[in-house]
Amino acid sequence: MRSPLTWSDDERRRFVDDGVLIRRGLVHGNVLSRARDLVGGWLTEAYAPARLTAYTERSFAPELEEHPALLALYQRSGLAELAGDLLRPATPAPVTRAQIQIRLPYGAEQPVKRMHVDGVSCPHLEPSDLRTFTFIVGVVLDGSATADAGALHYAPGGHHRMARYFATDWVLGQSAQTPADIDAQDGTAFTAEPGDVVVMHHLVPHRVGINTSSTPRVMAYFRVHHAQHRDLALPALSDPWLEYPALASLAHPGTA
Repeated sequence: MRSPLTWSDDERRRFVDDGVLIRRGLVHGNVLSRARDLVGGWLTEAYAPARLTAYTERSFAPELEEHPALLALYQRSGLAELAGDLLRPATPAPVTRAQIQIRLPYGAEQPVKRMHVDGVSCPHLEPSDLRTFTFIVGVVLDGSATADAGALHYAPGGHHRMARYFATDWVLGQSAQTPADIDAQDGTAFTAEPGDVVVMHHLVPHRVGINTSSTPRVMAYFRVHHAQHRDLALPALSDPWLEYPALASLAHPGTA
């Protein structure tokens, strides 16, 4: 029987094709409830409405990003092992902080995020800044499992299009994050329950819309970096498998 802390061959091929993997109910029990209660308490006691745009662009609860209860979502749920398995035989750098994203219920006038890839031409960064990573892991902490309740929307297979875009139509410092054909997409909604996990290649374009439900949609994200990502970041924008040694042969059969 395959270990639950590894990816099957079918999952690896799906990641090559779609750039996204989902594990339902991976995070549970005290690990999930402690993180959910921590963020819920912050939202009740420390949330500052005047900072809504800054929270949305970067992270809610920034003072909690290194809290052990949040890091446990990655370190004590099996996610750390799954991250290492996806990159083997390369290794990921240690994950030392979480990002919290909350889509507040309708009426909060929260900015809508259009299709983008993280860390490239972000409005809150200098144009020449590159804050990329290898892939992202998202854990649902709270919220309604419907497409219009602040769900993440992603473009399956969009990492292939984005790699071509970065190779041919983009230069470091330009403001456009995605080509027009990607920007026009609605994307596929990650409809999920608390404890469900999404793993998404950095180059998969994604967006988040408004939350029409009565419950905040709360996600904890962890950015995973190949141990040598600092040196590989720029070429990895146009070579999606540069940081995935075991997946390169699946993406380019016959070239190994």
